[in-house]
Amino acid sequence: MAQQMIGTRAQHRGVSKRPAPGRQEKLLMNQPATAAASRTGTGPARVLRKSRWPARLDWLQSASGLALGLFMWGHMFFVSSILLGKDAMWHVTKFFEGYHLFGRAMPWLVSIVVAVIIVLFIGHALLAVRKFPINYRQYRAYADHKNAMRHGDTTLWWWQVITGFALFFLASVHLYIMLTQPETIGPYGSADRMWTGLMWPLYLVLLFAVELHGGIGLYRLMEKWGWFAGPNPDATRARLKTIKWALTAFFLVLGLATLAAYVKLGIEHAPNAGQHYTPAWVQPAAK
Repeated sequence: MAQQMIGTRAQHRGVSKRPAPGRQEKLLMNQPATAAASRTGTGPARVLRKSRWPARLDWLQSASGLALGLFMWGHMFFVSSILLGKDAMWHVTKFFEGYHLFGRAMPWLVSIVVAVIIVLFIGHALLAVRKFPINYRQYRAYADHKNAMRHGDTTLWWWQVITGFALFFLASVHLYIMLTQPETIGPYGSADRMWTGLMWPLYLVLLFAVELHGGIGLYRLMEKWGWFAGPNPDATRARLKTIKWALTAFFLVLGLATLAAYVKLGIEHAPNAGQHYTPAWVQPAAK
């Protein structure tokens, strides 16, 4: 018994005589277990802080998409002014060329606006393409998921991918023409482009692609960020989807009527293709 007590005291004395921990040991003692273990290689790796860049890129994609969607709707109203007559379309065109403000047309102002839209368009496309399936395996995984769920919003996203891919080529043609030839925008110039320039098939496909893509995109924005959210998510989704399809139908009808008006005017003006329209009351010097 006495020997055990002596041995126990000796052990305590041995423990008490251990050297004080060094600087490195103190640092490890003060760190979380996962961090210390990762340094010593005796445990799981350190849990790193997640990057905020995916969220920032998502916000930029949403903001650029919203800007382009609203511009798309405004643009449709501007070009559809041809339905009110050639003079109405001429006034809209000259407004953007600064004619009513500066007393003379400056088509390069339109080129500046188009250049800004091109930057937004390319930026939005680069942000969106990072979510596309990049190989067949990813495509099959998404397709199986879509077919298994049969959820309307999942299918709408796929149509947004398809129309977005088409827009990258179709809209690029339109934007390049507007950037390099802004002086041709007008009742006769636009009509000649449609008919004599044989551009109406491209614009017909572009109309459906841009209206479907933009409408779906704005609907998904409202869903994603909770805009106009109500107490019942299912009722809110149904209401937003009804509004989305109503707006898509409205702009498709307006776009088809506008395209038909330009084609009709282009057929009538074909013998004088290339001639610019000027209202009779405008003096030649003020063109």
